[in-house]
Amino acid sequence: MKYVTLALLLWLPALPAAADSLRCGTQLVSTGDRSFEILRKCGQPVYRDRVGYTLGPNRRAEMPIEEWLYGPFNGMSYILRLEGNRLMHIEALRQP
Repeated sequence: MKYVTLALLLWLPALPAAADSLRCGTQLVSTGDRSFEILRKCGQPVYRDRVGYTLGPNRRAEMPIEEWLYGPFNGMSYILRLEGNRLMHIEALRQP
């Protein structure tokens, strides 16, 4: 299942765009939000992938980097990049 989703994402002729926020129903998710807030507002993502680790702000502890996939919503899918438990980046992908 993991490889099928990944292959589907790579196959899609998508145009990536950066976004500062994502609307989930009546809720708004923005960069800087914590993972539990995203889950409360948007529910479970379609797909989650741990892609690596980064050093924390004090450079003494590693933090996991995850990417969460949501959508499609109105022809758009969204990849949320979390470092530790904080949302750092939202990427919007247009569906064909």
